[in-house]
Amino acid sequence: MSSHRHVAEYDDEDYQEYGEYEQPESPRDPRRPYEDVESYEPYEPFDDDLGAEDPRAGRGVRRVLSGAGGLILTPVALGLLAWGGLRQQMLVQATLSTQRDVFSIGLLVGGGILLLAVGLLGALSATGPILGGLVWGVAPGVATIAVPEWGFRLVKLLPQNDVTYGVTSWLFIGGLLATGFLLIGAGLASRLARRRR
Repeated sequence: MSSHRHVAEYDDEDYQEYGEYEQPESPRDPRRPYEDVESYEPYEPFDDDLGAEDPRAGRGVRRVLSGAGGLILTPVALGLLAWGGLRQQMLVQATLSTQRDVFSIGLLVGGGILLLAVGLLGALSATGPILGGLVWGVAPGVATIAVPEWGFRLVKLLPQNDVTYGVTSWLFIGGLLATGFLLIGAGLASRLARRRR
């Protein structure tokens, strides 16, 4: 038996009709099916609020309000506490009396509430408690400890009344110094808490 090799002849047009010759330029990676899709820029929302305020301006206003409140309220609070403390001292220690002076108690409570308000100014900005404690507490307290004559000169600048006598007592026993450090600590704590948010 003889074997014959039959070679079929086909028209090239038939192959082109059924796409036998059409091969993809490069096979697609199944991991990247959309590789050839035209990419677009990411969508950016249109900001139509043209009047947006700079947050730094808001911080500046809060610092000014807090600083002014600290400088104004701190000496008033210290004056009330010193005055109320002096009256209580004169009533209880000098006269050995056990009676209560309602006015002295009111002064002490009012001074404490004002100091609380100065501490709460740290919610706006740490400037208020820090500035109030530094100017009205730490600075005169350190000056008096370093050079006691400066303490007497500071007292002479104040009007001579019960408030001045009470402040003098607080000044020389370290009350102003301690209060100043407490206010500065409250301001620093509020600033650190704000940065951790």
